[in-house]
Amino acid sequence: MKPNTKSIMIALTLAFSCNIAANAASRLPTISPEKYTDEQKQAADEFLASRKVPVFGPFEPLMYSPQVMSQARAMGDYLRYNSALGNTLSEFVILITAREWAQDYEWYVHYPIAIKAGIKPEVAEAIADGRRPTGMTDDEEIVYNFSTELYKNKRVSDAAYNRAEIRFGSKGIVDLTGINAYYTLLAMQLNVAQYQMPANGKRLSRFPE
Repeated sequence: MKPNTKSIMIALTLAFSCNIAANAASRLPTISPEKYTDEQKQAADEFLASRKVPVFGPFEPLMYSPQVMSQARAMGDYLRYNSALGNTLSEFVILITAREWAQDYEWYVHYPIAIKAGIKPEVAEAIADGRRPTGMTDDEEIVYNFSTELYKNKRVSDAAYNRAEIRFGSKGIVDLTGINAYYTLLAMQLNVAQYQMPANGKRLSRFPE
């Protein structure tokens, strides 16, 4: 990732975390730093050293289990910033995951980052609406087919797998699966905690099962 891109992402994340601090969660409410245990303080310090921002978003409910939070943060350090797919496709996968889990905060944070990374607004909006986007790049189509099959079928067909493997290699397959899984973990934690986003955020529609 280019340094200026990471700086933009850090600035956006800090702005979002400040905006949402007042009403973070209905369950597992945000723990005030002055109430941290020694283990939580160490986890928060490591988070700040790695991400250059205080604990925010899905990591706030995770602070109730600081070792899980730290392990999740470490996995995210690679999957979000350094995966074999690159930043643009990583953000594309995050939008697909947020839509799959109807996770408003995850979408709120990552939609502007995805647009800055090069995802077309109309492609992102189609995902938000639950529609297959038109006008995807070849790489986006490969990632979209793989990810949506994984969510809908709990499997990936040979056709989708082989196309992804040819393009991204075996490491890319593992990383692509990992990004889907990692942001599913965060989306699940946010949904369980009933973590809120600012009132001006886009609320994803809930589709019937």
